[in-house]
Amino acid sequence: MKYGIAIFPSKEIQDEANAFRKRYDPQYTNIPPHITLKSAFEMDIPLRDVLVGELKKIANETKPFTINITKVKSFAPVTNTIYFKVETVPELTELYDKMHTGKFPVEAVHPFVPHITIAQHLLEDEYSDIYGSLRMKEVQFEDTVDRFQLCYQLENGSWTVYDTFVFGQE
Repeated sequence: MKYGIAIFPSKEIQDEANAFRKRYDPQYTNIPPHITLKSAFEMDIPLRDVLVGELKKIANETKPFTINITKVKSFAPVTNTIYFKVETVPELTELYDKMHTGKFPVEAVHPFVPHITIAQHLLEDEYSDIYGSLRMKEVQFEDTVDRFQLCYQLENGSWTVYDTFVFGQE
């Protein structure tokens, strides 16, 4: 089964992202707006049980922290994905790093760029028009991160939360 680890931002940020995702992201119905800490990976039940213990430990050692979303950016020319840029903070990078070492499977394919996708799988002309207008948009959000979620993929391609890990709890 495929699993992933994500941070779901506040409803205000999700609503803003979804205003664009409804039109520009074919994954809109499969998962809410999120910051990916660990991309999709295959895992069996015994490994899942081990990693749940690791995730509880990581969450317990982590204090809530603040993130800032400051602008609209793009991964072009690699992909035509448009996203809200989440400013990198040490706490976020540390969480990401912990989920890519030790017992966790699969190394990262790309460098960690914290973001919330708002458009993807766009044709070139479509991408140019949409990014041209969205990058002018003023974006300013601050959010407190105090948990992350282990999610799994259902047969229909959608994702659901398997477990939530709140910071600083045993």
